Amino acid sequence: MRLMRPVFAVSVSAFCLLAFTLLTSFVHAQYGNHPAALKTLVVPIKTSTGQDAGSATFKESKDGKQLSITVKLKNLPFGEHAVHIHQNPVCDAPDFKTAGGHFNPDGKQHGMLNPMGHHNGDMPQNISIGENHTGEITYKVDYLTLEPGAPTSVLGRSIMVHEKADDMKTDPTGNAGNRIACGVIPAPAM
Repeated sequence: MRLMRPVFAVSVSAFCLLAFTLLTSFVHAQYGNHPAALKTLVVPIKTSTGQDAGSATFKESKDGKQLSITVKLKNLPFGEHAVHIHQNPVCDAPDFKTAGGHFNPDGKQHGMLNPMGHHNGDMPQNISIGENHTGEITYKVDYLTLEPGAPTSVLGRSIMVHEKADDMKTDPTGNAGNRIACGVIPAPAM
């Protein structure tokens, strides 16, 4: 009578090696060569009453030269709304003023159409919320990153939705009105 255990043992070893390889690939895809370097981050967004307003997904390109920000919103008023990255990782209701001003490490003026440059926290267009009170947009920018400690990192900031559209030129806020939804972009735990 022949035992099949050696074949089973080889299969288990092969399975463990495969599992380890897949896990290593996953960790590398999520964190790159540096364990603290994120590649994708999902941030919940809430209204001033704490109602779910959607999420923002931050995803860095493989070469780290472009940040994709997909904003999916719900339960918000119909119309055009500005989206900005704000300085502080705080979303205290009801007015979200604790988030500070727009993220602006280079000390520029507001607005993508401003000849003096734009804040790093300025997005290239507004988001449209439809009659069903939902909307989605993806921004692709080369002036923000998920790299911890980088001067242009969004980590340790907040993402803000305003009541009106951004006019893309008026300093310091683009006449976007009150802050109606906010999400904290956490800093990495060190």
